[in-house]
Amino acid sequence: MHDVSLPKVTIRSVAVAPLFGESPKGGWSAEIRPEDSVHALIAVHTEEGITGFGSVFTDGRLVKAAVDVLEPLWRGENALEPERVTEKMHQNTFWMGRGGSLTHAISGIDIALWDILGKALGQPVGRLLGGTYRDRVKPYCSLLMEEPEQMAAVIGPHRERGFKAFKIGWGPFGRRGDAKLDEAIVRAAREAAGEDAQLFVDAGASDAHWPQGLKWALNTAQMLKDYDVGWFEEALRPDALDDFIALRRASPVPIAGGEVLTRRQAFLPWLAKGALDIVQPDVTKVGGISEQRRIAWLADEFGVKYVGHGWNTALGLAADLQLAAAMPQSDLVEFIGGSPYLDGIVAEPFTVDAEGYLRIPARPGLGIALDPVAVGRYTTDVETFFAPA
Repeated sequence: MHDVSLPKVTIRSVAVAPLFGESPKGGWSAEIRPEDSVHALIAVHTEEGITGFGSVFTDGRLVKAAVDVLEPLWRGENALEPERVTEKMHQNTFWMGRGGSLTHAISGIDIALWDILGKALGQPVGRLLGGTYRDRVKPYCSLLMEEPEQMAAVIGPHRERGFKAFKIGWGPFGRRGDAKLDEAIVRAAREAAGEDAQLFVDAGASDAHWPQGLKWALNTAQMLKDYDVGWFEEALRPDALDDFIALRRASPVPIAGGEVLTRRQAFLPWLAKGALDIVQPDVTKVGGISEQRRIAWLADEFGVKYVGHGWNTALGLAADLQLAAAMPQSDLVEFIGGSPYLDGIVAEPFTVDAEGYLRIPARPGLGIALDPVAVGRYTTDVETFFAPA
């Protein structure tokens, strides 16, 4: 036996940068205002000078508070062991609630730790997750539904940019009890996207006081089939497990959901009972890359397709791209159309190739670089965020 000393990269501090000022609309009943914070960036600084970055889909004030609460669990830890460190945080905060703001904040820390591990080893995160199945993946441009006559203007600029897959969601769809309006929106979207594009529909039934039930979802699924819709997302309230099971069995189009669930354990009944064709955990909420990978592989065992929910930032997209590289059946990533928190905060904007694909970064870690000046437009104390405390 040889005495081998394993290297350690010590966590020194964790900084949070809430993003606000140009927060994109969400289509929610209580609509997001530009000055609201619904996304936050995480920076994990180490004694050795390596910094990793992550993203959290939660109000930045909650993320800051959670990072402070978690400090005794992360300070001084080895940043090269993301799964162990994040599981330590999960296991020792059970009494403060499992799956809420603490879990969301852990997600961003975990993503940043994987970024550090990749940078320290000179490898992209996808390879460290077990190997890469692809070097590019198709993004679907995620857009809000509007009145039918506006859908061409919503989709058109993104089709011109090169996107060949689109998801339309929320807005008036399903909220007015008008089946003819719902169909008119989908018809207009299909015409604007083109017959050659993939089209997905997101009802957004996790919104406040969703008014529709199983019969509406069944009837709507039949309508969506006529427009070659690739999946029907969040068609029912997020706790209606039995209704989701019934909908999936009867629907002629695939049923997708899961973005509001956090922690791998919460996904087990949905997968085991056959509630979904496509599972959509959000890496910036569910517990990070460590948790997302376990959910994705678990779904694979049940024959359920994994497509990460990615209504977040450039760092969330970067994490989704690395996961897409590492999962055998992962062929799509979500890309918010028109959000400044994607292309607006990176040194090198994302580009869609001639076939409508995004290249998965092959540089070490997450493979993207933030532009500090650009980030400074959407947060305060940007110098503290990028420099270790």
